[in-house]
Amino acid sequence: MKIKRQKQVKKNISFYKYNFNFREPFQILIDGTFCQAALKNKIQIKEQMPKYLMGEVQLCTTSCALKELETLGKDLYGAKIILQRFQVRKCPHFKTPVPASECLLSMLEDTNPHHYFIATQDYTVTTGLKKIPGVPLFYIILNTIVLDKPSQASLDHVKAIQLGELVSPAQKQSIRSLKEEQGISQKDGEKRGRKRKRKQSNPNPLSCLKKKKKKGEPTPPLKKSEQGEKKKRSRHKKRKPAGGDNISTPADTNTR
Repeated sequence: MKIKRQKQVKKNISFYKYNFNFREPFQILIDGTFCQAALKNKIQIKEQMPKYLMGEVQLCTTSCALKELETLGKDLYGAKIILQRFQVRKCPHFKTPVPASECLLSMLEDTNPHHYFIATQDYTVTTGLKKIPGVPLFYIILNTIVLDKPSQASLDHVKAIQLGELVSPAQKQSIRSLKEEQGISQKDGEKRGRKRKRKQSNPNPLSCLKKKKKKGEPTPPLKKSEQGEKKKRSRHKKRKPAGGDNISTPADTNTR
């Protein structure tokens, strides 16, 4: 692998590691179209995938992808033999198989919780998974395996996390582990969140009544406002004697 391509692969892998919590061993979900392209281009998937990702990998497929190759006949017999060597992951279509493209997209769900890499040459799968954030895509072109650059949905998801609009998968995992350590379940959090609203009620009329005085109980001291009112009431003007200022005293008669 060329140095320039190797740098690009490292950059893409680190993007999924730090933003979507991808860890080794990397799980690669493969379908029959990818195996057929590898067979034509003489690519050894088991040998080249660990070197390409520079880490441990787990190659896997689904029962729907295997059954699809069985129904297609002898033309894809070599791809079927390659695909049978990989681990088979359980899918929800065990009793009623569906096309491999539909099965792979159902394994990703809405947010790719199991952190799958997808290896396919199917156009319907590639267009569908580009709408789901955090799904790395492998395809074969010009006799080489290529890891596609992150989709626009993945870039928008990371941007929303950076702006604080969403919580990253790594943060969700740390929150879950902290809740498990403290023994807090989701139901407990819901119960705590549901608080009953208290109804506004009128005061008790009995509590508003004045306390009655008991026999032999000393009267409480008057408040300043009550004392001032009583003093004002007790004050009155002195009456002047009749005649006013014309009445003379004995001292005045002697002087005359």
